[in-house]
Amino acid sequence: MQAYKELAEIIRREQVADDIYRLTVKAPDIASASMPGQFVMVRTVEGLDPLLRRPFSIHQVAEGGMVKILFKVIGKGTKALANMEVGRKLDILGPIGRGFTVANDSLHFLVGGGIGIAPLFFLARQILQKSEPSSIRVLLGARTRDEIFTLAGEFESMGLAVETITEDGSLGKQGLVTELMTDLQQEKPVMIYGCGPYPMLRAVANTCRKKKWSCQVSLETMMACGLAACLGCAVQRADMNGYVHVCKDGPVFDMDDVAWL
Repeated sequence: MQAYKELAEIIRREQVADDIYRLTVKAPDIASASMPGQFVMVRTVEGLDPLLRRPFSIHQVAEGGMVKILFKVIGKGTKALANMEVGRKLDILGPIGRGFTVANDSLHFLVGGGIGIAPLFFLARQILQKSEPSSIRVLLGARTRDEIFTLAGEFESMGLAVETITEDGSLGKQGLVTELMTDLQQEKPVMIYGCGPYPMLRAVANTCRKKKWSCQVSLETMMACGLAACLGCAVQRADMNGYVHVCKDGPVFDMDDVAWL
């Protein structure tokens, strides 16, 4: 699939939580080609520090060629991005990678942890084009209430059932998001779509194997180029015979394609 390079104007900047921001940019070529689970590479500054683009999952696509990215401020690049004003132009490359495949005749469980929740919005909207809201269940986990309170409400505004869990117990149950999966029992086929930190996804995959559920995971790794040239995002294959590259072969994989080391 072709990736486009656009100078995308920032249309809106929102602060979702203390250190979580959402940018809406006008990037019509990227918007028209994007699928849930794909990502973009963004140059966060005009100079050389930081030198490399930063990867961000495509959070949402809206009418008028709008693309939304949701991110947490964790370093110099994301701090610069959070401080950018409306009207500024961003150098963006995308869409990149392989996204989610929506399963037919299945119940859809969207499982997100922390900022990994971001691409599940785009995915939920795509599923809703062909399925009833009752076939979708959203399970969200984070460290604290502030990280997911607004996002959980936005899923609910789509008519979706949402369960939350936080490590400090400030929203929903106290614990880890995989605990929300433990008591779920379904006679119909289930497809899990997971996105979050690697340890969380490993636990999600283990739970799915026990329950004999299908599962797709979106892996988060460090990326320098986004084009499989730097080999920085290599992940061990399940058969231990070489590696897959998250930027080119993913970021979305079947859970059985990855060695959960």
